[in-house]
Amino acid sequence: MRSTLPLLIIAVLCSLSGCSTMSSRPYSAKRSDQIAGIAPSDSKASLSLEQEKFSDTSNATAQPGERKIIKNAALTVEVASPTDSQPKIVSIAESHQGFVITSEVTQRSTEDKSQPDVAVNLVVRVPAAQFDQVLKEIRAVGIRVSQEKITGEDVTQEFIDLEARIKNQKALEGQFIEIMKRAAKVEDALQVQRELANVRTEIEKLEGRRRFLENQASLSTINVTLQTPTQMVVNAAGFWFSLKSAFRDGFDVALAIIIFLIRAIIALLPIVILIILPLGLLTRFVLKRVRRRLAKRSRENLKSEG
Repeated sequence: MRSTLPLLIIAVLCSLSGCSTMSSRPYSAKRSDQIAGIAPSDSKASLSLEQEKFSDTSNATAQPGERKIIKNAALTVEVASPTDSQPKIVSIAESHQGFVITSEVTQRSTEDKSQPDVAVNLVVRVPAAQFDQVLKEIRAVGIRVSQEKITGEDVTQEFIDLEARIKNQKALEGQFIEIMKRAAKVEDALQVQRELANVRTEIEKLEGRRRFLENQASLSTINVTLQTPTQMVVNAAGFWFSLKSAFRDGFDVALAIIIFLIRAIIALLPIVILIILPLGLLTRFVLKRVRRRLAKRSRENLKSEG
């Protein structure tokens, strides 16, 4: 029983993978039906039913309908005020049945502290049919588009392959269920159930990938960066410009030196108070004691000589 049940499982797997062994089919079918507890008279009908199921599955070719294309875009738009333009992008996405996934505001330091440079980054998802229209309206929000990148990935073939593989796996699942119903012993049922669990895991994995492709193809992702216009750098030349730059550079260097000295004094102040000052007081105290002893000895020597 244990040695013959795998033959039935292998026969089912081979039938779904395109392995047709018609010469050994009667003997294998007879032995398989005996394993699963089926009467020999029903073997021909059951095998013909399984063969018909597989024939329907293998001959069914997925006809491509609309193409599955994943569209993404990333653009940088220069606006007068990124924070004021942020609600406009949100409104554009919502007006086309889209939504905003993330919205991030970053502040960068500039030379003019009173007017910090602010940039807003938004990740928008919109229906693929509205992709071009949404991009057009987003471009119209800003002064100009400094950077833009549009990418597309055709996943139609992968989607069709996934559907065909799912159909085959479901057909295999149905055949394993029929075999498990006809199993005569618990050991046989458990062995078929293990194979059935593997098939079910594969189906869930394939269906998850198919749902992911459907989601990515039906909703396009647009990454929008709103920032203030970049300042054009004008190269100036001449004696007065060079003199002004020299004074400015000299002032910056002098200021840097002063700040360095102040930091050095502040850093050394605890060392002076906690280490150098106590050592100086202790040294002074010891020197006084030594001088007193020397003076006392010199007076005693003078008295003894006198």
